[in-house]
Amino acid sequence: LRGSLWSLKDNMILPLIKGLVLTLKRFLDPRTCVTIPYPEERPKLSARFRGLPELQIGKDGREKCVACGLCAKVCPSQCIYVEGAEDETHRRYPKIYELDAFRCIFCGFCEEACPVRAIILRDTFELATYQNKDIFDKEKLLDLTKKRNLPK
Repeated sequence: LRGSLWSLKDNMILPLIKGLVLTLKRFLDPRTCVTIPYPEERPKLSARFRGLPELQIGKDGREKCVACGLCAKVCPSQCIYVEGAEDETHRRYPKIYELDAFRCIFCGFCEEACPVRAIILRDTFELATYQNKDIFDKEKLLDLTKKRNLPK
């Protein structure tokens, strides 16, 4: 009985103590600390990070989107709704462009399918809200691009 109890201590307690000591060393070592003060310092995101899609603005100051609807067709979560129209110069534009941010899985298919590169997934990841739905319409998506292009 005494031998089996000692064996139990060797097989369970000693490795447990070694693991706890290692965890404590890593926890107190400032080189291994990965916590950043988030609101004051933004995290370094990967170059391949895909955040909230933004509608792009062309050189003429209007949106680049021609309302072809390819982004809505290839979207696996069906979070994009596009309704097109034509202006007096017979240029197509999206009369209604809506993106449901809660349904979006940020896959990037919409960006790949767009023939005029009118939608790009950028580094916007702050999507917290107090509402149960968060639908971005055309104006909100264009505002994101306008805010990004403002001189700093």
